[in-house]
Amino acid sequence: MIESYLAIPVLLGLGGLLVALGIYVVVSMYPAENESVTKIGNQIHSGAMTFMRREYSYLVPFAAVVIAFVYFSGLGIYTAIAVFAGAFSSATAGWLGMYSATKANVRTATAASESGAETALSIAFYGGSIMGLCVASLGLIGLGGLFFFISAATPHAIEGFGMGASIVASFYLVGGRIFAKSD
Repeated sequence: MIESYLAIPVLLGLGGLLVALGIYVVVSMYPAENESVTKIGNQIHSGAMTFMRREYSYLVPFAAVVIAFVYFSGLGIYTAIAVFAGAFSSATAGWLGMYSATKANVRTATAASESGAETALSIAFYGGSIMGLCVASLGLIGLGGLFFFISAATPHAIEGFGMGASIVASFYLVGGRIFAKSD
């Protein structure tokens, strides 16, 4: 029998995603009226999202090979599922974070020129907090869901979640350095 309290992390994670969505809506309500800033911001957003798509085109096959290796190495299907869940959670958080940060940048720049540093700092802070909330919330959903569904079968399989998340984090680290050096 599965205890109902095991669903609490998943519910808290979903609540965190709702809070992140709420913050994104609030940040999006700030004006992005400066035409030149908006034009540059849209180009930055487009470039960042193109970079993310390209990075994921390399990440997905690599993660698939690692997941297959985990499965066929004798660690089993549950560990392979955990690796997938970790990679998916981390990749989703990265995508949401990049999307929201590049959208918040335009509003931060507009606020800095029109409303002052205090408003710009608030927008930047809230824009950045979306990524942190997504990471924590998706981690709770992923780990909580794994613990809820597979911990009774093989509790050590949950360790694969960290491996999957680390695969994506390594790609972000290397890819981010390449992206930063390319400008």
